[in-house]
Amino acid sequence: MSAFLGLIPTPGPIQPQSRVYDLKARLDWGEPALTIVDVRDRQDFNACHITGAVSIPLDNLVAQSGSNFEVDRDIYVYGETDDETAIAATTLRDAGYTHVSELRGGLAAWKAVSYPVEVTTPAA
Repeated sequence: MSAFLGLIPTPGPIQPQSRVYDLKARLDWGEPALTIVDVRDRQDFNACHITGAVSIPLDNLVAQSGSNFEVDRDIYVYGETDDETAIAATTLRDAGYTHVSELRGGLAAWKAVSYPVEVTTPAA
């Protein structure tokens, strides 16, 4: 079995900025120890988001992440724009999170390569 070690590529460690391909590679590898955070407003999230992402609007980011994530958890964050994504990542890093990656291009880049998305229908 050890002969196979090193033959099957494994995703590298989380980087400060990631491409959608990097995140998809980790998801395809089956690495569950990560969280995808969508910081857009709830209405935009409900309309369409990366499959498996959680909605935490930017103005609630620190309060909600503090009760939901450990500080060393791998977190991929995206917003409406790369600027909003950078603000969210900086906010998380300033709050003590050590493994935060800005998903460059966000949802638009994810959809451009036909990766899976979800639509959330709010309860009536």
